Amino acid sequence: MEDKILKEVGEMFMTYGVRSVSMDDIARHLGISKKTLYQYFKDKNELVEKGTERHLRLQQKEYDEATKQAANAIEELYLVSKCLRKHVSELNPSLIFDLKKFHASAWNVFLDYEHITVFESLKDNLERGKKEGLYREGINTNVLAKLRVEQVHMSFDPHVFPKDEFDFAHVHMQMFDHYVYGLLTAKGLKLYEKYKQEN
Repeated sequence: MEDKILKEVGEMFMTYGVRSVSMDDIARHLGISKKTLYQYFKDKNELVEKGTERHLRLQQKEYDEATKQAANAIEELYLVSKCLRKHVSELNPSLIFDLKKFHASAWNVFLDYEHITVFESLKDNLERGKKEGLYREGINTNVLAKLRVEQVHMSFDPHVFPKDEFDFAHVHMQMFDHYVYGLLTAKGLKLYEKYKQEN
């Protein structure tokens, strides 16, 4: 039952943001009483935190699958970026703002995920690309993994990219291209251009 609640609520938060969805809305949507809802979650804050954890866990499974399927570092980056664009297109931009401003524990879950899981995955990809001769030997994996994490983080900042002026998927693709072109050897560039044409 808890997972069913988190799944349904996660979809509501993705569509409407967090702040605009009340516990009454959630109970009504699920067809249960608020009392039943509070048997599983002590308050909205706990619900948001657990929902964030669940969402990130499922998202990471998709990224891990993309990494397993990839024949090389560039294809891995491309497949992960495709997942990221899908997730961004489903996301209400106010969700990030709501977490940051009103749900500190859930925001910390999100930051930990970005700064530990995503950072380590990027470092692995950069090392893989160097070994495959697709990324430049001289790149510093720590610096560039951190740069990519911050790029993604910045793309959600409404002060930097106001939602009435910028399309989030387009912003992500521009940043992704900029990041990848800075990594590539001549061999890598040829392969990346091939993936872009095919996709």
